[in-house]
Amino acid sequence: MSSRVLIIAEHDGTKLNASTAKCVTCAQGIPGAQITIVVCAVDAAAVAAQAAQLSGVARVLCVENPANRHALAAVWAPQVLAIAAPFSHILGPSTTFGKDLMARIAGLLGAPQVSDIMAIESATRFRRPVYAGNAILTVESSGEGQLVGTVRTASFQAAAGGGAAPIEKAAVSVELPTHTRFVSVSAARSDRPDLQTARRVISGGRALGSAEGFRILYSLADKLGAAVGASRAAVDAGYAPNEMQVGQTGKIIAPELYVAVGISGAIQHLTGIKDARTIVAINKDGEAPIFEVADIGLVGDLFQIIPEIERLL
Repeated sequence: MSSRVLIIAEHDGTKLNASTAKCVTCAQGIPGAQITIVVCAVDAAAVAAQAAQLSGVARVLCVENPANRHALAAVWAPQVLAIAAPFSHILGPSTTFGKDLMARIAGLLGAPQVSDIMAIESATRFRRPVYAGNAILTVESSGEGQLVGTVRTASFQAAAGGGAAPIEKAAVSVELPTHTRFVSVSAARSDRPDLQTARRVISGGRALGSAEGFRILYSLADKLGAAVGASRAAVDAGYAPNEMQVGQTGKIIAPELYVAVGISGAIQHLTGIKDARTIVAINKDGEAPIFEVADIGLVGDLFQIIPEIERLL
């Protein structure tokens, strides 16, 4: 039995986000999946070409409209809806983008949504984490009608390249809402890698003591080519901006190397990093919960250890 899967591409107008390639890997777990990626953009050519190269993709659809310059869920959802009819599954990443857009698509379709898919057992049966990752819930849909899902990108590797899917333009004529409009974007600018896609991440906790204290992490991160994250305690204390937060209520990440500096390891933080390949913990409290999940642990004063590591590098 084949399943027609539609994946909504996440992109910045020129570059396809790695989350889309992870959605493709997830979709390949659906028996008989025929995968289509839809790119909503002003000019979709560049992003569509990148999507077409992903292994396992059968075709790429381009939905072009001047209104697509910014990824507004209220504007994109009706356009996706216009092409969604032939598809059994509609997937997007469980990122800020996907959480905003997919719920709206599910609402407009009147279809059930499965959030944070971490494993696929069948076309109607999925696993997702609950209770900050302490339990895994198995969810099964009735199999009637369409299904909307968000993919927990930390649980999947990105699909490989080497594909050559055909690219088609989809003619979509729908009335777009005007009550939602783009005003401005406020985001920290950094030359460091993006936190959600970085191979290496260094995160700081409340033990850093101040925003000034975080500077030693920035210096080490630059030496390692790493992104910088923070615990919720550090964010709440004003030491780091909200977009740096890692954990259950922040970003769920799966880097090759995760270095937790001065982070005790509350369960809400651990759920955001449990898929990291190698976890290194630096903390003066040898009984901190973070050491229970760490592959490598250093007990000591972070203000002495971090400069020493940087010197050795």
